[in-house]
Parts: sequence; structure tokens; C-alpha cells
Amino acid sequence: MFSTLALGLLALSASSAALKPIPVALQSRKTPKGHVSSLRRRAVDPIGVPLDDFFLGTDLQWFGNISVGTPPQPVSVVFDTGSTSLEFASTECTSCTQTGKFDSGKSSTFVRGARTTTISFATGVGVDPVVNNDYVLTLRSGTDTITVGGQAVPNVSLFTITDQTPKFNIDPFLGIQGMGSTAQGFFLALTKAGLPSLFIGNAELLLGGIDDTKFKGDLVFATQTGRGDWVVPSSQITVNGKTTSVLKQRRSIIFDSGTSNILFPKQTTEAMYALISPDIKPFAAEPGAYGLPCSKIGNLPATIDLTFTSQDGQPFNLTIPSSELNVGPFASDTSVCQTLINAFDGLDLVGGSVLKHYYSVWDIGNQRMGFAPNVPRCA
Repeated sequence: MFSTLALGLLALSASSAALKPIPVALQSRKTPKGHVSSLRRRAVDPIGVPLDDFFLGTDLQWFGNISVGTPPQPVSVVFDTGSTSLEFASTECTSCTQTGKFDSGKSSTFVRGARTTTISFATGVGVDPVVNNDYVLTLRSGTDTITVGGQAVPNVSLFTITDQTPKFNIDPFLGIQGMGSTAQGFFLALTKAGLPSLFIGNAELLLGGIDDTKFKGDLVFATQTGRGDWVVPSSQITVNGKTTSVLKQRRSIIFDSGTSNILFPKQTTEAMYALISPDIKPFAAEPGAYGLPCSKIGNLPATIDLTFTSQDGQPFNLTIPSSELNVGPFASDTSVCQTLINAFDGLDLVGGSVLKHYYSVWDIGNQRMGFAPNVPRCA
């Protein structure tokens, strides 16, 4: 998700402590879907977290578990490169419909803060555009012990959700773990302890290592230029091998693992759709969204190539295949299928529809991102 309060680890660098890489299992919301030798030399094992994908069965967004408190309580979160803070639903939140909410009264290490705040999001958790500020969280500050993959960090700053707008009710997860390009909270503590990297993709989040078995070929690295968000400059966009003067403009593209679809300014969005089909039109009931009759979407060619420049000065593409174009019928008119790109002036942002196809390395210490095609998962 992309927060209007703060953009929202990624390959961490440097240090000598002997933490092990942490794998984190990720899962999906199936609700109504070049090697880095400097990193390998450290005697540090990674932390892995299994992940599930979430958004209408489309594998466009991923979440997994952390533990909060003493004794630990499991808390499911989206690992979100489009934000920087940790927030999750508490038992104080009567508007939060999720089960298993965090109970601060059962944690001996929880310290309640005095600060309350509200966060509004410019992108939601799925593919729906944000309309009338309908993604809003009310938060209270606090601190507690956070545990990921067996690694516990005390006194981590966090927010408990005390109220949320109904748009969040579809979520099977309890909150958001921000993973912006400046390490904070739990991830800052791991960085100081010497954990060197993070990987998102292939249904696993790996903190502190790179798994050669999960990608094909060599990793290609590009410099990231964001301050808090993850941004890589792009030289052009092509659609089905064609481009236009609008699509040849240089732009800085945000990579946001918490957003399912892609967002570009209206002029860019409509230039892309013009190269796909004249039948794709704005959907009036959801400003910023586009669609076409489901009967016409079929196998419509819609291959999108985003061109970047590697740190070696060579252009490379990240490709969104045609299969991503259709994100399903609109709830208010099931004869019309929503298409992937939403219009949002002032924002160039890609999410799960790109990241699901690549092994991605997010390197905080060296302020760069690495990409290689995923090894297909076994059925």
C-alpha cells in the first residue's frame, strides 16, 4: 500500500554479527484472489518467512506472520514496501472484523503510548481505486517485543489499530509491516545486528540472504533513488512492442509490494490502453478504474515492458504479461471486467503484478534493487 503519510526489507548491508537469514512464509488472500558475493561472505544465516498471496486468487499480494508481545501472539501482516511503520488490529478495534486481534493486556512487555494518529492511503490493498478517502486507519502508538523467524527484538515502536474504514474488512491479515528503503523498527535492529539482505517472491520472504534456487540467470541491479519509498528511474514503457511520445518520457517508478495493480497518471494510462484495445474505457462508478466487456477481454494481447537501466549502464525490461490484464469483474457490473492499470495523476507505481514474476532483492545498505526471473513454482 502507498500511504499518504509515509511511503512505504530488502537487502540489508554490512556488519559483523552472526545472525542467521530468516525465511518468512507468505500466503495469499484467496478471498472474494548476478550474485552478490559481498553478501555471501558474511557468516550470517538468513531468516525465511513463508508468504501467502492475497487478492481474489490472483497472487497479487502477499502476507505472513510475525509475533508480538510476551508471550508471543501471532499477528498476520502484509509486508509492504510502500510504507515504513508497523500497525495491526487490536482488541480495542470494534470496527476491525478480522479474527485473532492482538490483545495488549496479555503482553507483559507491551507499553502503551500517548500518541494517536490517522493514516489515509493513496492505494488500497486490492485493485480498487481509492475513492473519497475510503482507506483510513486510526492508530495508537506503543512498543513491544517483535519476533520474526525466532529472532526477537524488544521495545519496537508500533501502532495498534483502534478503528478502520470498512474497505479493510476484506483483509484476512491483521495489519501492515512497512518495509521502506530506510530501515526502521524491527528491521533497523536486524541491520545493526548484521543481517545483510531481504528477498520477496516465490511465496517466501528471506531476510539476510539470497536463494540461488529461486531465480534463473543473474540478478540485475539498478540504483534506487527514493527516500523511504523504493524508486527506480525508467526510460520508457512499451505495450505489445510499441511505444509513444508519452510513454517514452522518463519517470521514477515506485515499487510497492502492498499494492496489487499498477498506477500511472491519466495521460500515461490512456496511452497504454490505446495500444491494447479501443474497447477499454473509464468505469464511471469507480473513478480511476478502467474496464471492458468481459466477453471481449479473452486472450487480448497486453504485454507491458518497463525499461530501466542497470548499475552497469545497460537497459533491461521488467515485463507484465498479458495474463495480468484482467483482474476480474466489477462488483457493481459483473459484465464489465476491470483492467490492471488505474489512473492516478502524480503517481507512477507498480505492485504485485510485476513482482510476482521476479525474484527481487531490496538492498538498503547499497540503496539498490535486484531482479531476476522467478523459477516457476511446482504445482
